[in-house]
Amino acid sequence: MNTIMGNGTQREFDDTSSCGRNKTTTPGWCPEVFDSYLCWPETPPGVVANQSCPKIAGMKSSEFAYKECWENGSWFVNRNNVVWSNYTKCVDMQALQFFDFINFLYVVGYFVSLVALIVSLWIFLSYRTLKCIRIRIHVQLFISFILNNITWIIWYQKVVPDFSVSLLNPFWCQALHVLKEYYMVANYMWMFCEALHLHLALVVVFVREERTIKWFYGIGWGTPFVIVLVHSMVRHYVTQDTDFCWLHEKAFASWFVSVPIVVTLALSMLFLINILRVILTIMHPNSPNPAPVGIRRAVRAALILTPLFGLQFILLPVQPENDHPLYYAYVYTAVVIIPYQGLCCAILFCFANHDVHQAIKRSFQRNISRQNTRWSNYHTAESAAGVFMVNGNGHNSSNAVPLLSIRRKSTTQTSVKSVRV
Repeated sequence: MNTIMGNGTQREFDDTSSCGRNKTTTPGWCPEVFDSYLCWPETPPGVVANQSCPKIAGMKSSEFAYKECWENGSWFVNRNNVVWSNYTKCVDMQALQFFDFINFLYVVGYFVSLVALIVSLWIFLSYRTLKCIRIRIHVQLFISFILNNITWIIWYQKVVPDFSVSLLNPFWCQALHVLKEYYMVANYMWMFCEALHLHLALVVVFVREERTIKWFYGIGWGTPFVIVLVHSMVRHYVTQDTDFCWLHEKAFASWFVSVPIVVTLALSMLFLINILRVILTIMHPNSPNPAPVGIRRAVRAALILTPLFGLQFILLPVQPENDHPLYYAYVYTAVVIIPYQGLCCAILFCFANHDVHQAIKRSFQRNISRQNTRWSNYHTAESAAGVFMVNGNGHNSSNAVPLLSIRRKSTTQTSVKSVRV
């Protein structure tokens, strides 16, 4: 069997919109096709085409990938009846093990955050004193975190390790991708709502919170639905890149999700800057320069509000190339910042929240008081029962005399005699 080189037909993902579409194929030849990694050229029958491996994570771009064209003019099909390209020489086993380890760290991080978020959500919903607008927004943010973490854990456990799932492209995998994208966008929108609410509370002051909470629900859950719906329709009807569980996407379609997220992060950053300005100036009007206390409060506010507003993602603007010296530093930074954000918010805004501590303390004190009251009532009833037995009449209204006569034996004896008569 002959071998034919790709002749420079390797194309990046963004340049494959026309690969194999509306093109006339020579009769008896294998047609031009895109296999989600490379665009394979039209190839004569009985020939193995090859070209350089794609420059993506886990593959060696210095090696070659192969694709066999059968004698009948169709591409090679594997045992699973799937058109298959040979990337075995492209796989970098060391890099593959590294990314398996990174995926494991992501799953651990999402699971730890999930547990902390569920406990926090239970605390928020268990105490009536924690029913203010601010906590209600925290609750919605934590719900978005929980749903987002669950879908990502399923994705890393069921889709990422098994490449055959992406090849078969089942409906549940496509639906999981869309659902994962919706919860991710909703998570960003609720972080924006947190920033917007705090900004309104500090700057605008006079705001009808019952009315604003309706707008927050619309922004937090309604806006992501519109964004993901438009994005999915563009991918399905325009770019038509719905293969492989929607893993690979052209830059044109990705803007429909990335632009709204970037806008919300930019607005949250502006809100944070204005909040810090309020802390430094309005809270210290008598000082021409911010007092040390104000500076400390501003720094603490910035550190606390950064994970709540999602501003830590500004540290991850562009992912370096695989061979870049900062690539591994970027990966390790992302594996800490992304999955553990939920844990950080749960600690700062629930476990370390003064209002939560007071609510738990008051609940504990009420429970202790109820137990003491029940115990006191039990002893009072027991004492009263003893007096009634001495007097031999538990239903007489004159039993108040014996209760007072416990300290006076003579009075008690007289009372007993009179009762017996």
